[in-house]
Amino acid sequence: MVVAVNAALCQAKGVLHRRTSDGHEPTRKLWEEQHPRLLWLDEAVDLCRQCHRLAPFCNFNGNTFAAIARQLTQELRLPADQAHVVRSWAGHIVAGTANEEEISQFRHFSRGLTDGDLKK
Repeated sequence: MVVAVNAALCQAKGVLHRRTSDGHEPTRKLWEEQHPRLLWLDEAVDLCRQCHRLAPFCNFNGNTFAAIARQLTQELRLPADQAHVVRSWAGHIVAGTANEEEISQFRHFSRGLTDGDLKK
């Protein structure tokens, strides 16, 4: 799924879609170790941040993992204005531009979510 997201982004922009020789395998291992288990939203977003940093693709690593993080936030039942903020918040964490306070607040938000907050 991650490779498909990156391939689609690269195709849309007409750039090379290729795995990197040094980042792809460590990213694949990390993803496969963490992804199958049940994660809090903040843990899943942090996994996307870590994968972005490992740079598994030649292009659009940040866009790839930010898109996945934003997709995760779309599984929440939130009012449109709050959903926009949460999507943006997750994207900033993945990109590495969120500060420690913002990350801590996102963690607090995430841990406050319940099953009722999820779309069924």
